[in-house]
Amino acid sequence: MKTIIFVIVLIATLLLILFIWFDGFKKVKVTISKQGGETLVYEEFTGDYKLSAAVMDKIYYSLLEDHNIETFKGFGIYYDNPRKVEKSKLRSEVGCILEDSGEEVIESLAGKYNIKLFPAKDFITAEFPYRGKLSIMMGIMKVYPALNRFVKENGLGEDGWVMEIYDIPGKKIVYRKEMIL
Repeated sequence: MKTIIFVIVLIATLLLILFIWFDGFKKVKVTISKQGGETLVYEEFTGDYKLSAAVMDKIYYSLLEDHNIETFKGFGIYYDNPRKVEKSKLRSEVGCILEDSGEEVIESLAGKYNIKLFPAKDFITAEFPYRGKLSIMMGIMKVYPALNRFVKENGLGEDGWVMEIYDIPGKKIVYRKEMIL
């Protein structure tokens, strides 16, 4: 009996440590700020959002190996609410943000990838620390409810897409929600 109690306490302690490490107690601050202006290299993807990481990795390694372009930020623009749309029909654009988006670089990639300039404008924004793949799950659990509360409290439209930017050197995930007045 003592062994079972010890194992349960040990597992609970480890889960608590993980929860603390991945900022489970962190309060999410939501604001409206002007962001954007990045050049995106992406693929359109339809299906379960949890499969989008493989597409992002594919683009990252293709840019690195085929064009000697290293990127440090991945992104996903998620157009549908997974609570309202069947997983197999969820629409997204997934890829990497170009650090060097000069004309020469863009011309060398044109025709091989989808490329667009993401507009700079006001978004509903939040950030969450990135400490590994579990941070993405913790961010989903913490940030999306905060975004939804902010939208309701400010009388904004609930629909609209959300962009997640995985800023590896900055060790954070940036969330941008489309503002619908």
